[in-house]
Amino acid sequence: MMTIVQTQERAQASEQAVVTALDELAREGARRMILAALEIEVEEDRQQHRDARDPRGHALVVRNGPARPRRLTVGAGTITIRAPRVNDRRRVDGVRQTFTSQILPPYLRRSPQVSAVLPLLYLHGLSTGDFREALPVLLGKDAAGLSPAAITRLTATWRTEYAQWRRRSLADRDFIYIWVDGVHFNIRLEDDRVAALVVVGARPDGTKEVIAIEDGYRESTESWLAVLRDLKVRGMPAPAVAIGDGALGFWAAVRDVWPETREQRCWVHRIATVLDKLPTRLQPQAKRALHEMMYAESRATCERAIHRFAQDYEAKYPKAVKSLVTDVSRLLTYFEFPAAHWKHLRSTNPIESTFATVKLRTRVTKGAGSRAAGLTMAFKLLEAAQRTWRRLDAHDLLPLVRAGVVFKDGQSAERTEPRSEKNGGRVAA
Repeated sequence: MMTIVQTQERAQASEQAVVTALDELAREGARRMILAALEIEVEEDRQQHRDARDPRGHALVVRNGPARPRRLTVGAGTITIRAPRVNDRRRVDGVRQTFTSQILPPYLRRSPQVSAVLPLLYLHGLSTGDFREALPVLLGKDAAGLSPAAITRLTATWRTEYAQWRRRSLADRDFIYIWVDGVHFNIRLEDDRVAALVVVGARPDGTKEVIAIEDGYRESTESWLAVLRDLKVRGMPAPAVAIGDGALGFWAAVRDVWPETREQRCWVHRIATVLDKLPTRLQPQAKRALHEMMYAESRATCERAIHRFAQDYEAKYPKAVKSLVTDVSRLLTYFEFPAAHWKHLRSTNPIESTFATVKLRTRVTKGAGSRAAGLTMAFKLLEAAQRTWRRLDAHDLLPLVRAGVVFKDGQSAERTEPRSEKNGGRVAA
């Protein structure tokens, strides 16, 4: 009898050792997966800023060893991560820049839920079968029962949600500002020319909301016309301002559908276009000059900075100057709106930041996906991101904008004294 008990105990001990080893293997797999993704993210950031240098030619963005150990809870348990660290010595308007990981933000202590992870994995190019191996490591109990069949059912539900969302009434919605962009995904689609036409809006209470995600051909005017006409038919009124890239076919479309809407070109896109037409050695200096324009305190100051740039570069680099001054008045529209909103109006950041990692890291592998599935996943990704978006600063000024109050250099013609806003900042009225 004693022998039988001892044999059982040894078997249980052996089984427990196997389970422990498997758990450790899973934790190590999760740790390596996360570290690999972090390494890619850091290297992409460093490459993006490789031309940023100090007067002695030293790089301003460099690797700086690993960060302090952090504990992160994943499906397999708790792991310790030492993320790569970046030393960013760039300054914009005197403010030191910092690198913040989108994969492992400073506040994150637990891996995200399936609603956020699954769309991202799809847009990164994983097949349905791949999810079965990837999700349990990332999600633990949240991935229980997520077989390929279960995932197929889940994505089918999401397609239904997306179809219903595309047909919803907008008669009860008012969007003061809208941001638009054509997002190109290098994913497994039948046609790599497909773009997702994305519209995000700011409501009168300052909350940002996804308005539209539609299929479009090379961001053409015809594609954007179809999107905007549909929004209008469903009851959406004309926004006060639209913010987007100057190259979009969107602008001809918005003039047709909502001719009263003001146009604001994205400064981030414009700066990138200008720098692309200058030699690498001149780009840091030119970038500082362009940022001086972008963050100018008044329209007159910005116009003087543009004039100086043209004088400095016109002779040798006329294409760069032409890129800057084309439709220049539409770069300066934001000066006619509240100063507290300028940082929101200068760029298409709400869209760009959400899709940045997907756009940069995916590879084209045609034939394994569909446009409908890709758009559905983009919808779910934005839906998840939307829950984390902050309200616009000084949102109580938005009704004034809608009412047509005139602003000059950020100040209302109806008020002359600065006042304190609810968010604690001081905003020139």
